[in-house]
Amino acid sequence: MGKYKHLSLEEREKLYALKSQGISKREIGRILGRSDVTIGRELKRNKTGLGKRSNEYLIFRYVPCKAHAKALKRGIKQRTKAPLKETLIWLYVREHLRKPFHWTPEQISGRLPKLHPGKSICTEAVYQYIYSKQGRKYKLWKLLPHARKTRMKKGGRRVQRASKIPNAVSIEQRPEIVSLRTEVGHWETDNVIGKQTDKTALSVTVERLTRLTLLSLTSRSADSKAKSLIKRLTEFPDIARGTLTTDNGAENTNHQEIAHKLGIAVFFCHSYASWEKGTVENTNGRIRRYIPKGVSLDNLTKNQIKELEYRLNSTPRKCLGFLTPYERMMEVLT
Repeated sequence: MGKYKHLSLEEREKLYALKSQGISKREIGRILGRSDVTIGRELKRNKTGLGKRSNEYLIFRYVPCKAHAKALKRGIKQRTKAPLKETLIWLYVREHLRKPFHWTPEQISGRLPKLHPGKSICTEAVYQYIYSKQGRKYKLWKLLPHARKTRMKKGGRRVQRASKIPNAVSIEQRPEIVSLRTEVGHWETDNVIGKQTDKTALSVTVERLTRLTLLSLTSRSADSKAKSLIKRLTEFPDIARGTLTTDNGAENTNHQEIAHKLGIAVFFCHSYASWEKGTVENTNGRIRRYIPKGVSLDNLTKNQIKELEYRLNSTPRKCLGFLTPYERMMEVLT
């Protein structure tokens, strides 16, 4: 059985013309490809009162343009009265927008049918609710990753290209299979900085296929960055250590030591081309939801970073079919 579609204005005009010729509802339904029940309901629900009120009644007639406007108004009213379909979905969305989940509308939409089979809500419906009059009343937009009062269009920026790291191997030489995300073991790394006066940095390393994230507090030196990467990536089997992609920051100067001790190939993005390591850049944006810009990293503890790492790796991701990075990594390693 196909999905029900509301009558269009064109169909309503044809209905009016056919009815004026005295054609039966059943025959009109056959001509329009609609059920005679649909035709009868349309004629009954969307009639319009015409003329002046007499002592007893108005004259009700079917006028296509007025019937169409009446149906649209009714639909808007129904959607306003029942936000997000039903109470269960409404509560689910509100709960997972807030702490401790902080899920995006996309994650909420994708995970809902896995936790509540038979239930669904599209991402756009969640966004429309957030930016509706009711959503603004509760300031739900503040719960989104960028906490914008209005929805923004995606944009970009122009960049330059250069290289400063000695003996750096360009990303242009990286095997094409890395871009395909078909095998595990290809990582991207970057540093997140708090205040410019901080002595501490947050090393962020992400596996491209599973989006598994490794976080470590380090100093801002190349030695500290190298030791952190070697320590964390040594925890994984050889199959999960293939390549590492990074930028031209001074903290990556010891890339040859990393490559030698881990047995992986290290590749460098072009300068000012952060999209070439988009996986870790996306992860940095997620981290900023918990550690906003300007917050000092010197005051953070290892336990706090460990909790953040767990949160990132146990959050469902659309690109993983709404599995978590932990679940996806277990799949590919077993």
